[in-house]
Amino acid sequence: MKLVIERRDTSSTLMRFAAPVASIFVALAFAGFLLLAAGINPLEAYREILIEAVGSTYGLSETLVKATPLILAGLGVSIAFRMQIWNIGAEGQIYIGAMGATWVALFSGLENHWMLMITMFSAAFICGGLWAGVAGFLRARWSVNEVIVTLLMNYIAILLVDYLVYGPWRDPQGFNFPLTAQFADAARFASFFDTRLHSGFFLALVFALLLYLFMERTVWGYQIKVIGSNPQAARYAGMRTGQAVFWVLFLSGAIAGVAGFSEVAGLQYRLQHGLSPGYGYTAIIIAWLARRSAIGVVIVSLLMGILLVGGDSLQMLWQLPIAFVYAFQGLILFFLLGSDFFIQYRLKLIRGIRHG
Repeated sequence: MKLVIERRDTSSTLMRFAAPVASIFVALAFAGFLLLAAGINPLEAYREILIEAVGSTYGLSETLVKATPLILAGLGVSIAFRMQIWNIGAEGQIYIGAMGATWVALFSGLENHWMLMITMFSAAFICGGLWAGVAGFLRARWSVNEVIVTLLMNYIAILLVDYLVYGPWRDPQGFNFPLTAQFADAARFASFFDTRLHSGFFLALVFALLLYLFMERTVWGYQIKVIGSNPQAARYAGMRTGQAVFWVLFLSGAIAGVAGFSEVAGLQYRLQHGLSPGYGYTAIIIAWLARRSAIGVVIVSLLMGILLVGGDSLQMLWQLPIAFVYAFQGLILFFLLGSDFFIQYRLKLIRGIRHG
């Protein structure tokens, strides 16, 4: 008898739905062993996460605040993934989008609220798009691997923002901390219910709806899926795959850039060191879990928001480091990749034939 790997002819809808759900439960089980090793009851810890994240108005609002940049960055990553283009640079694109919006808020001289908001949005959109467009151009023109380019450009973006907040943009009244001056009230999103929930969350929902309609109801969305599934057939059909690669990466980075705009205009009201605690990297997990679906990105981002807010309670109650939350995210991605294997392949036990 021997065990062989056999490719499935087709994968059922039940398998495609059940496999990622099962991967989350397996990740919960493995994370539970880590909690047990730390002397913590896993069921009590998971219960505390839910109570902290959705058990009160404040907790729910904080979950939505955390989910906002995750939705936007996840949408940006997912549209690139639809074309089998791997944008690993959403983290840097968030920083560059925030930088563009900050320049408008501090140095444009605009005072009208709506004009300022529109201009900040446009600057973040264009800056994030052009930053990702570099990888798109190199991929389309010389077939340079976009994974390497987008990943390395994360470090350039983060260090560029650090240069600005430690240097020419540093607030002279900021007690030497690496941050800019605060934005004027006209450059800030409205907040709701006496919480930190701001208009950026609703902007993220609008982007999710628009991206869904774009991918499912337009010719361009159809072309993106065709190019991603079969580039040779797309070229044979007359589609300009090189231009499509550039514009898809541009749009991917632009949406991630809007996440940076949302953070500085809705939450922090300034550009500062450590603007993002890894939202761009989490967006990769979200896009995979959501199966690159715009609506799925919203749902998974909310789940990740619960995990991040609930992780704060683990820190306060049991002094667990935030690294545990990131380790849990890594476990989810690891088992999610494993679930993809079982969607496409199956293990088959073959009995050996005896001779003689």
